[in-house]
Amino acid sequence: MSTLVITDTSCLIALDRIGQLDLLPALFTVLAPPAVVAEFGRRPGWLEVRPAPDAARVAELLKVIDRGEAEAIALALTIPGAELLIDEARGRGVAQHLGLHVTGTAGVLLEAKRRGHIAAVRPLLDELRDRYAFRLADSLYAWVVREADEE
Repeated sequence: MSTLVITDTSCLIALDRIGQLDLLPALFTVLAPPAVVAEFGRRPGWLEVRPAPDAARVAELLKVIDRGEAEAIALALTIPGAELLIDEARGRGVAQHLGLHVTGTAGVLLEAKRRGHIAAVRPLLDELRDRYAFRLADSLYAWVVREADEE
């Protein structure tokens, strides 16, 4: 059984830009709330859309983060053991404060390499950073490259 993840829009956009969106269903069972699908602009056939059941929680989260992040976090809070895919620092901080397990695009790429779905992580991270201005802390970049044995 594959790991269940709830994705925010940023991971979908980043992976799509580098032609690696199909890594998500190869690695995980993927859920997204309606706001994420709307922000992404389309719904891949493998993506299960599920609304966040707690509208009050979403409303509270909207005070500090955007709708896609708020709905994704609220949905993740209702599914024990689910992992949240989110890249933006503020959203990650909120999710971690609420006790959620989070990873992001770099973590997806690292997992894909570990499972043999891609040959290398570094060129994909470089493309995201250089071509698409993807924000990734130098320390995280260095850690992912080291973990991928690509130093």
